[in-house]
Amino acid sequence: MEKVIAKKIAAKFSENGSHNVSEKRLEVLKTYKIYVGGQFPRTESGRYYIATNGKGDKLANMCLCSRKDFRDAVGTARSAFGGWSARAAFNRGQILYRIAEMLEGRKAQFIDELIKQDSTAVQAEAEVNLAIDRLIYYSGWCDKFQQVFSSVNPVASSHFNFSATEPTGVVAAIAPQNSSLIGLVSVIAPIIAGGNSCVILASSSKPLCAVTFGEVLNSSDLPGGVVNILTGKVGELIPFFADHMDVNAAVYCESDAANKQLIKEKSALNVKRVVIYDEVKWMTDKAQSPYFIMDFQEIKTTWHPIENIGGAKAGY
Repeated sequence: MEKVIAKKIAAKFSENGSHNVSEKRLEVLKTYKIYVGGQFPRTESGRYYIATNGKGDKLANMCLCSRKDFRDAVGTARSAFGGWSARAAFNRGQILYRIAEMLEGRKAQFIDELIKQDSTAVQAEAEVNLAIDRLIYYSGWCDKFQQVFSSVNPVASSHFNFSATEPTGVVAAIAPQNSSLIGLVSVIAPIIAGGNSCVILASSSKPLCAVTFGEVLNSSDLPGGVVNILTGKVGELIPFFADHMDVNAAVYCESDAANKQLIKEKSALNVKRVVIYDEVKWMTDKAQSPYFIMDFQEIKTTWHPIENIGGAKAGY
């Protein structure tokens, strides 16, 4: 009897001592943490959900963020806003370009994650390439949109009158839920290009690329706290995105009428700006424009008194 048991055990292992490949291996799912303040903490609630693809395959363990996670992320974004907005616009452009470089270096991983989330190989490569190009596009606008959208205004009095752009502040965004990477990048890039900081909730059904993109941000020169990426359920977190009193603008990228109404109503509490991107096709050229940067800019007008030389008499 003992000899039979020994033979069965030995049959499970190859000659070099490794497990027999015919035995089905239980995959160890990666636990994707959130990205807050330049670090990768777990959700304070200790909750998680299992991300699956269209076939029902289990892909990873994802943090199920809570209200406190969002509150902590907003505090971090507020702390980072002052230093980020004060940076030279050219330097912000350099950092966005560096993010694109780091994303280029990890293309294979992003393509693999997109394929796991139901994209074809061709679609996955096209999405990653476009995300890289979009970051480069906005890096070029960092030190140029101010010249395009600022102005010297004609006035009737003896003044120079200037209108200039300045960042709104902390932006809370709900990323497109049917897009894993390109939607996320297309929302984040114009926000930070204009000098804002942000807290963004990734797609709950396709979250893998979002947290991996946090790893890209962490290895670039972007200061911690400028971008904070959470994972979880829109229905649970959207009220907090809309009514937090230290958030200056709220972004929603879906077409759910009830959620749009909720954001508009709760945002009125501190008169935060509401931006709805419910008709944007993120894989098209129309999804990138300096006007997306201007969605998160305020216009500051300055009056400077001058001597009215043009109206002086000949004896001046």
